[in-house]
Amino acid sequence: MPDISTADHSVSPPRLAIPPRYNAAHDLIFRNLNAGRAGKLAYLDDSRSLTYGELERRSAALAHALLDLGMQREQRVLLCLHDTVDFPIAFLGAIRAGIVPVPVNTLLTQQDYAFLANDCRAPVAIVSAALLPLFEAVRGQMHTLRHIIVAGGHDQPLSLGALLDGHAAPFESVDAHPDEPCFWLYSSGSTGSPKGTVHSHASPIHTAELFGRAIAGFNSDDLCFSAAKLFFAYGLGNALTFPLAHGATTVLMAERATPAAIFERFKRHRPTVFGGVPTLYAAMLSNPELADMDARRLRLCLSAGEPLPAAIGQRWHSRFGVDILDGIGSTEMLHIFISNRSGQVEYGTTGRPVPGYEVRLVDDQGAPVPPGEPGELHIRGPSSALQYWNNRERSHGTFLGPWTRSGDKFVMRPDGTYVYSGRSDDMLKVSGIYVSPAEIESALITHESVLEAAVVGRKDADGLVKPMAFVVLKDGSCGTQALAGELKTHVKSLLASYKYPRWFEFRPDLPKTATGKIQRFKLRAGLEHGK
Repeated sequence: MPDISTADHSVSPPRLAIPPRYNAAHDLIFRNLNAGRAGKLAYLDDSRSLTYGELERRSAALAHALLDLGMQREQRVLLCLHDTVDFPIAFLGAIRAGIVPVPVNTLLTQQDYAFLANDCRAPVAIVSAALLPLFEAVRGQMHTLRHIIVAGGHDQPLSLGALLDGHAAPFESVDAHPDEPCFWLYSSGSTGSPKGTVHSHASPIHTAELFGRAIAGFNSDDLCFSAAKLFFAYGLGNALTFPLAHGATTVLMAERATPAAIFERFKRHRPTVFGGVPTLYAAMLSNPELADMDARRLRLCLSAGEPLPAAIGQRWHSRFGVDILDGIGSTEMLHIFISNRSGQVEYGTTGRPVPGYEVRLVDDQGAPVPPGEPGELHIRGPSSALQYWNNRERSHGTFLGPWTRSGDKFVMRPDGTYVYSGRSDDMLKVSGIYVSPAEIESALITHESVLEAAVVGRKDADGLVKPMAFVVLKDGSCGTQALAGELKTHVKSLLASYKYPRWFEFRPDLPKTATGKIQRFKLRAGLEHGK
C-alpha cells in the first residue's frame, strides 16, 4: 500500500496526501514494521504485552476468524471490550478485513447493548468475559447477532484467544477508499440518546498528524497512558491512533479510572504522556495518595471532554511542573480541533484552532458574531464524520456541508483564543443576558471546599430563569445553608452579581457519561419532575 506523504504549503496548513487505496489499520501497523519496530513493545496491560510484530500477526488472525464466521465486507462487528491488548487486536483486525468495528461503552445496561446491537445490525460481537452476562440476558432481543466471541473466556464456545491461536496464516489487508466507512463511535449521550457516528479510513491519520504530532508531539520515545477509554473518541486517539502512528508504546488499564488506579500505573510504568478528563484531574489533586505519584518522566498531559477549570490546571502545574493541554474535540470530529499549546498554555481558555481545522462562531440565525460575543461553534476539517447512522434529520442538523455543528457556545477573545461558554442547550438567559454555566462552575470550584459543580437554569416564583448549582464537596459532606451563603458571596466576588446561583443542592456525585461529561440534561429533568 502506498505511503502517506505530507504536502507542505507555505500559506495553508500541511495537508496529507492520502492515496486512493488506503486501509487505516494497515497503515498504522505496517508503518512501524517498515521502520524496523517489529520487536518493539506496542502495548502492555495488567497481564500481557504485545509487540508491533505480534500486533500484526494477531490482527491478521482476527481478520481470518471474522471472515470464517461468515462476515462480509462493510458489515459491523460490535466491540464491548475493556482496555486490554484484545482491543487493538480486534479493532485493527476488523478494519484490515474491511469489516467495520463499532466500539461501545463498557458501562452500559443490558438494554443499552440490545439497542446498540440492533442499531448497528452486528452479526458478531466481541465481548470481555466480565461483560458477557449482560449480553446473554438480552441475547434474544439482539435480532441480527449470530455469534459472541468472548475475550478472556477460555471455557467459552467462541473464545477470542482460541480463535487467534487457530489462525497463523498471513493476511492481505483489503484495499479500501480513504472516504469509505472504517469504524463507528456512538456519541456519549451527554445530551440524550447516543448516535452512531460513522468515520472514514482517512480520519484517524489526519488527527494523528494535525494534533497528535503537530500539537502534542507524540514520538517513538513516548510511553502513553490514557485514563480515557478506547471506546471514547478522545481515548481512541490517545491510546491507539497517536501512539501507533508515531511508534510509541501504550499502557492499557481495564479497570475504572480512579485516582488510586491511576497512581498505581504511574508508579509501575512512569508514562511520558497522560490523557485524562477534568473530573479525574480534580479527583487526583484532592486524593491523599497524590504525594506518592511518580511523575518524573511525565512531559505532557492532555485534557478534553469538558472544559478544564483554570484552578485545576494551575494546581496541577504547581504540583508537577507539567502543563495540561486543554482542548475541545467531539465524536463527530474524532479528536481535538481547538487546543492550548505547550509553553503557551492559558488556563481558563481552550486555546486556538489546531492547524488544519477552521472554526467559526455564529448566532441563532447563522450570522457571524464579533469577538467577545458568545456564538455556536462550527468546525471544518478533514476528520469530520460522514454521517449519523439511520438518522437523516440529526445528520442534516449537524453536518452542514463542509461544516460540523458542535452544539457548544464559545467566545473568541481579541487575541484569537477561545473560551468555552457551555452547550448551546445549557446556556441561560438571566436578566436578558446570556450566562454561561461553565463560567459559574469555574468560579465555584475555586472555593476551597468544592470538588465539582454543575449549574443549570431554574425558574423562580415569577417564572424567570436563574442559575441553580449542584455541588460536590471535597470532604463528601452534605453541606449547610451557611456554606451555600458563603458560596454565593464567593461567586459574587468573582463574577457579575446577576450570575450567582440562587439555589444550591449538595450531592455526593453528579450524573456523568462514562467519558466524564456531566449530564446537565438529567439535572434539568430532575428539577422538572420535582426530584
